[in-house]
Amino acid sequence: MTNSYKPGDTIKGKVTGIQPYGAFVALDENTQGLVHISEITHGYVKEVSEFLAVGQEVDVKVLEVDEKSKKISLSIRALQEEPPAAQRTERPKKSLQTRVDENDSEGFNSLKDKMQEWIKRSGQQ
Repeated sequence: MTNSYKPGDTIKGKVTGIQPYGAFVALDENTQGLVHISEITHGYVKEVSEFLAVGQEVDVKVLEVDEKSKKISLSIRALQEEPPAAQRTERPKKSLQTRVDENDSEGFNSLKDKMQEWIKRSGQQ
């Protein structure tokens, strides 16, 4: 590594290769790092090539530098604003009995009516 990179640095790099697990980004003539698929963007990424292309210039943030193995972990996602969490509409919680009464009352009433008929039949035998 010719330049000294440290975690937290933001650098402009160029995508040099794409693999199913991420993209390699050249930081200078002699140094490249890996943007893991999970660090490309917020949300789910199925195909790296849907977001990046070889030769594309990208801004990356250095996450980790392993001097021993000479590996640099990079992130594009860390430089993006996180999208707001999906808002769930809160509905008042109903008891199981209330839901049964609302949705299944016909089914239970007909069973109730049948039960009376079955009791009568069993007494006639």
